[in-house]
Amino acid sequence: MLKKVSTDKAPAAIGPYSQGIIANGFLFASGQIPINPANGEIEGGDITEQAELVMKNIGEILKEAGTTYENVVKTTCFLADMGDFGAFNSVYEKYFTGKPARSCVAVKQLPKNVLCEVEIIAVV
Repeated sequence: MLKKVSTDKAPAAIGPYSQGIIANGFLFASGQIPINPANGEIEGGDITEQAELVMKNIGEILKEAGTTYENVVKTTCFLADMGDFGAFNSVYEKYFTGKPARSCVAVKQLPKNVLCEVEIIAVV
């Protein structure tokens, strides 16, 4: 049985998808970008500010699903510029202290021209 996860404390989906789905004891969360859920606007002028908002949005989805950062088993991180890798990691490591498995790649372009996007899989 699949259960959709939805919270107004994280950005609404900007396409035909859910913020997250719980299946077989796992949360599969869609990629989060630095959108302020209160106004729907992209916020943050640099990678550090944008990554902080992404992590906060992920935290709200985790909370809605009844889990925490400590239960994240896999992340996939997308950067617009691999030159931001170090600064991104400085923010990332504050949240993902359990050191889940991870992929991190640079991509040509992200939605709304943001600097980063992160998706997660967590145990519920």
